Amino acid sequence: MKNCISINLKRNELIIKITEDASYENIIESLKKKLPELKKLYQEDKTPIRVSGKILKNKEIDELQNIIKENIDVDIEFDTPKSLGLASIKKTFDQEIAISETKFHRGSLRSGQKMEVEGSIVIIGDVNSGAEIMASDNIVVLGNLRGLAHAGAKGNKQAIIAAGVFDSVQVRIANIVREIDRDEEPLHKNSYLYIEDDKIVIE
Repeated sequence: MKNCISINLKRNELIIKITEDASYENIIESLKKKLPELKKLYQEDKTPIRVSGKILKNKEIDELQNIIKENIDVDIEFDTPKSLGLASIKKTFDQEIAISETKFHRGSLRSGQKMEVEGSIVIIGDVNSGAEIMASDNIVVLGNLRGLAHAGAKGNKQAIIAAGVFDSVQVRIANIVREIDRDEEPLHKNSYLYIEDDKIVIE
């Protein structure tokens, strides 16, 4: 089993970093093996823990938090957003800003319009059906996303797509494509899309 967790003690916090490609089963096993190391660090100190790296689902966050708290009485913070509204992706999005330029576009993209940007893009408006938005990193649409969105266009599989209302029939992150059947798939509000196990997940 590959160890997918590293522990680093900083000045004001202890950081548990999870590798991006780790499976959830591997994460649990690695965390349990790291618990003795964590306990040693917490014999005298109550430095808060911050969990970073891989984007986790809400139920995974809860389980990891419970495993740690069963062994150590400590405050734990996750970089992954706990809820899925647009405001809740702030921590994850702020991390990406540190490594990529973020542009803001005021207004909607109409059918036939195409926008390509280096870095991340925030659309303050809608991306209408027939419009296309492409970014080398993240795409955030504050309104309706009905057109084509392609995040991580240069191969960044850590890129995310977020939208106030997700109503598109196709999205792409890096080289992964997901087709959406509007007759079967419900309309997603405050949606958050990312890659997990080489598939695009919509939450």
